[in-house]
Amino acid sequence: MGCCPCLNVGGMPLTETESCRRPTVTKRTAISLLALVGTLGGWTGRAADSEAESIERAKALFEQYVELEKAFDPAVADLYTDEAVITNKRTYPTGQVRELAIPAVQYKELLRQAMPLAKQLSDTNRYSDCSYRTLGENVEIKCQRFAERKKYTSPIRLVVGPAATGKWVIHEEHSESIP
Repeated sequence: MGCCPCLNVGGMPLTETESCRRPTVTKRTAISLLALVGTLGGWTGRAADSEAESIERAKALFEQYVELEKAFDPAVADLYTDEAVITNKRTYPTGQVRELAIPAVQYKELLRQAMPLAKQLSDTNRYSDCSYRTLGENVEIKCQRFAERKKYTSPIRLVVGPAATGKWVIHEEHSESIP
């Protein structure tokens, strides 16, 4: 038998001609193996942390959105990027449906102008059944929005995420309404 109690593939003690040396694992091999195991095993490491962080940031932004809206604060418009995609599907009493796309800069100005009137009319919303889902570096927020003054519920979908500056903003708003 050799210098140490090593066994060959068949489970028998190694002969003098067989080597008992353990294979050398280089740092490069170890990293490759970890990557393979992580991929096969579904391990996401830092990505899982950043996904949770993204959802927390999205929740914080949505909370700010709701608070500014409740306070009739025109600063709610500042939560949108100037490039945001804004759409609204409007269903009329006749059954006619009209889909509108509003340029973000125009929408932001409309929000600023509408806040004093909304305050006068106590035109508020309540949000429920909110869900959050990551979309790459962004987060999709889906909620049901109840319009207190008009007494109807409709879906709203926001896509939020970091701007080039790193500040979290609204990149998309897709909503439905009735006149």
